[in-house]
Amino acid sequence: MGDPLYEAYHDREWGVPSHDDRALFELLCLEGAQAGLAWITILRKREGYRAAFHGFDVERVAAMSDAELDERMGDPGIVRNRLKINATINNARALLELDDGEFTELLWSFKPAKHKAPRTLGDVPATTPESVAMSKALKKKGFVFVGPTTAYALMQATGIVNDHLKTCIAR
Repeated sequence: MGDPLYEAYHDREWGVPSHDDRALFELLCLEGAQAGLAWITILRKREGYRAAFHGFDVERVAAMSDAELDERMGDPGIVRNRLKINATINNARALLELDDGEFTELLWSFKPAKHKAPRTLGDVPATTPESVAMSKALKKKGFVFVGPTTAYALMQATGIVNDHLKTCIAR
């Protein structure tokens, strides 16, 4: 797409299978922050998010106070949307309610049995039955800002599905 940051993310990270709770939590938060925006906006602010949310250390994020939430509202390094900022803190608290490794296991339980390589961008869906089910399961566990589209984007980013086009070198 002509942007070196975007290309590096696409070629080296997007779609690479991840089974690490912290990395999965980071991408869940970033995908939620991206809702309604272009991914490149969030990608350019990723380091700001890491700084604002303690490197996505789940325990530290879960312990953030209302005063810290208010501080983040003035941070130009992130998208200053109170609902999205609060979602990151809320989701850290929801993750802490799960057993060790349960978050990763939960997300990966929605890996489709079969997933055909898309030939064109038009073949890539915004949601799937699995992402709808993942969204419902996450909401049931107390997570927010995890609608079916965000869930599918998370599935793509973390390699739960591989939506690199059939002709893509990263596939």
